[in-house]
Amino acid sequence: MEENAPLTQLLGEWSSGRREVADEIIPILYRELRKVAAARLRSDRSGHTLQPTALVNEAYLKLVGSSAQKWENRTHFLTFASHIMRQILTDHSRKFHAAKRGGGEAKEELNEQAAGVPARDSSLETLDEALTALEKIDPRKAKIIELKYFGGLTGEEIAEAMELGTATITRDLRMAEAWLRRYMAGE
Repeated sequence: MEENAPLTQLLGEWSSGRREVADEIIPILYRELRKVAAARLRSDRSGHTLQPTALVNEAYLKLVGSSAQKWENRTHFLTFASHIMRQILTDHSRKFHAAKRGGGEAKEELNEQAAGVPARDSSLETLDEALTALEKIDPRKAKIIELKYFGGLTGEEIAEAMELGTATITRDLRMAEAWLRRYMAGE
């Protein structure tokens, strides 16, 4: 936690209106986002067309553009950033798959079950759909998944951000992962 103290202090100053700290904070925030983006894209499908730098740039623009947002510390910032990255990655995946399926060309109806296509795949869009479904059932578990996999937060950081114990986070994470696996398998 010691290494995060300067960032937490700078975020507090920036959120309270001291825009002159931008020169100090921007490189730190960019580095944090880059680490999260690189880890997230590494775990995504191979041949991903979105590079970590592009993801970071888009996320950064959205984060800085949200002037109403007040970040209390690094964990709070990464919590917000994880949600933004999830949105960007899901949107990018949808656009990629739409272009791959012919973009705006006329679509032919196809009964996927009759064609032998599985009901679900393990794409980012299905993960987003599953997380949205989990949010309706258990928002806390959905948030833990988002923070872990889209925000790159550790169990301790998630516990701090959500003001819960690490044992609770570990238990909820295991349960949420099991629920997501079942959902994505079409069960």
